[in-house]
Amino acid sequence: MLADLGERSGDIALQCSETVGFLSEVNHRIQTDSVRLADLQANMATLAVSQKESVVAAQELSLTASRAGRIIADGHDVIGLSLGEVAGLVDHVTGLEGRLRQFLTVIEAVGGISEQLGAIARQTRLLGVNAAIEAARGGEATLGFAVVADEIRRLAGQAGEASASVGDKLAQLDREARALIGGVEANIVRGRDVGIHIDQLRLTMAEIASLVTQFGDRSGAIVTCTDEADEDVAALREGLGAFSASASESAARVDAARGQLETLEGLANAMLNTAAHGPGRTRNSRYIALAEEGADEVTARIERGLAEGKLTLSDLFDGNYRRVEGSEPAQYVTRFTDFADAALRPVLDRRTGEDGAIIGCCLIDMQGWLPTHISARSQPQRSGNPLWNIEHARNRQMFMDGQTRRALDEEGDFFLFTYRQDLGEGRYRALRSVFVPLVFGGRRWGLYEVGYLI
Repeated sequence: MLADLGERSGDIALQCSETVGFLSEVNHRIQTDSVRLADLQANMATLAVSQKESVVAAQELSLTASRAGRIIADGHDVIGLSLGEVAGLVDHVTGLEGRLRQFLTVIEAVGGISEQLGAIARQTRLLGVNAAIEAARGGEATLGFAVVADEIRRLAGQAGEASASVGDKLAQLDREARALIGGVEANIVRGRDVGIHIDQLRLTMAEIASLVTQFGDRSGAIVTCTDEADEDVAALREGLGAFSASASESAARVDAARGQLETLEGLANAMLNTAAHGPGRTRNSRYIALAEEGADEVTARIERGLAEGKLTLSDLFDGNYRRVEGSEPAQYVTRFTDFADAALRPVLDRRTGEDGAIIGCCLIDMQGWLPTHISARSQPQRSGNPLWNIEHARNRQMFMDGQTRRALDEEGDFFLFTYRQDLGEGRYRALRSVFVPLVFGGRRWGLYEVGYLI
């Protein structure tokens, strides 16, 4: 009856252990999610600040667009007036060409009159010469006529000179007028080009005004969107805060449930251990016997090493754990490590192979340190692969759980417990283990463990 009760208690302990492992994994995930959530909240806080800056920037953008619209509108009117004046100036220059050509026509007409005056002066001079000849023929009777003839010739000469001077001035004026007309014609051509550019400038100004109007409309839409986004960010921050509080509460409840299950697991393990010490035989009896035999062999080898001087008690109880550089998870060595690898690992390998249900035999000191392990669990670590290392390079690592701690601290010839084997990153495996205390020189060194599956 007691044996059956113990087995039932072991099953309960096993289920509790598996459930606690599941809850530990859930709690680990919740904690991990909480950290991520905290990072997300921090990012949201940063986003909220950026969002507020975006709102301010959008508002300033809208005001700038409005001011730019007014400036463009005012500038458009001013530029329109200026362009109108330039266009009028071009028209004026164009009209000036016609007037200059009329002036050139007048100059040509005056030139014709000057030529006629020259011809008259020449005829008058000829007439004066003829009159002087006739006066000479008449003698004294025509002396008065001769004086008149001389005066006519003198006036005719002056008129000719004046006509020639006027002709020269008119010729010079004609040349300058024609040069001016050539410049005006060139300016007219440029004026036409300016007129084309003015039209293009008007179109460009109209397009700029249209773009500024669209910019104003878009900036208004941006302001609306940023305001809505600001409200969404605030709501999201509030939701994240509520979710964070809920996650923290859930983690606390999971942790409390795990604590209760661990207590129940401890009670069930106590009943399992009590039943294992009873007179009845159970399915655990074989493994208890194997554990006691293995502990005796390990004890004998250590005592022989002490007797032969291959090991000292100081080496055996060396608490100076020196971390192996670059190990992940951390591995530690002491002065006991080399002896354990050479003298005890072969025992652990052989004892593990005695039953197919045995996962492994190992040694655990009072701090949870494994000086050595079976060869399959003592492989060289792989750099950058801690998950593989925690399962295949378990030697020289430190492991501690509630049941192991209990077996280390309590007094007894052996302990039969169900516990969770840590496989790293929140992964566990429920095992049943027999722990046999190891004592040397009257001092508790640790435990010999046989872990097996039921």
